[in-house]
Amino acid sequence: MKTSTRPTVITPNVLRRMPLPLPEEGGDKEERGRVLVVGGSRETPGAVVLAGTAALRAGAGKLQLATVATNAPLVAASVPESRVFALPETKTGKLAKAACARLEEQIGEAQTVCIGPGMIEDESVVRFVVEALRLCECVPVLLDAGAIACLGGSVKLLHTLGGRAVVTPNAEELADIYGEEKEKIKRAPLESARRAARDFRAVVVLKGRETFVASPAGEVYVNRAGGVGLATSGAGDVLAGVIAGLFARGAEPLRAAAWGVYVHALAGERLTKRLGPLGFLARELLAEIPPVLSELSGGHRSRTAAGGHAGESD
Repeated sequence: MKTSTRPTVITPNVLRRMPLPLPEEGGDKEERGRVLVVGGSRETPGAVVLAGTAALRAGAGKLQLATVATNAPLVAASVPESRVFALPETKTGKLAKAACARLEEQIGEAQTVCIGPGMIEDESVVRFVVEALRLCECVPVLLDAGAIACLGGSVKLLHTLGGRAVVTPNAEELADIYGEEKEKIKRAPLESARRAARDFRAVVVLKGRETFVASPAGEVYVNRAGGVGLATSGAGDVLAGVIAGLFARGAEPLRAAAWGVYVHALAGERLTKRLGPLGFLARELLAEIPPVLSELSGGHRSRTAAGGHAGESD
């Protein structure tokens, strides 16, 4: 792909030129990938539910959720489609470093690991994230929310992931990593996204009024769809899940991220038309994901039905 100094605006036509992998006719759930979502705290049980459900809505075949033991029964009841792992937690209800030992096998079996939804930063969580990243050296990873806050001096751990990482900060989270003011990031989001992608050696999704998706090679997409209603509690968890689901289906990081932010935005636009610009809930985005994906992909078609060519959608 050619690198330009100007970002490419994401539109349906742009996405059709970079189509998602199509499922095999008669294929099973294993072929669409397994997503492991790791996150949560005693105070934030719902984030892994939103992210995990979004991954399934984006077409991932299997889902595993890992969260603090206190919340595990609630999470299991909320997402009966998932396998749930109860992880060791600290006295304050946050993930303990020892939780990584419980997840080593699951991380190795996943096609994508999403780390961060609902995490609240403290010393134990920082240690957990650092250790989890070490276990993910051969696995595609998406870092969101609390996991981003834990990066700090551990950013170079992303370099070990071989370009298989997606990081989804907002301006405040990115500013914290660099020790800068949030306003500096907001004044120059394009340059900030490019710099972070280069420094992290990962695809960076810099969320904001316009969301920038940057690759380490300098290629940038910008999403201008969506609306003010997406600035709501839990919407970022849904976005992380959509990208993770597409990632698990076999889309490379930049493609999964570009599709994910646009699908998320159009889901918000559908709710805006039905409910108004404000007041819809993050969980209401979930049901909009499959129809948006279907429309953008030219309908749900298998690779066989498409004649074996993923790029033939109109």
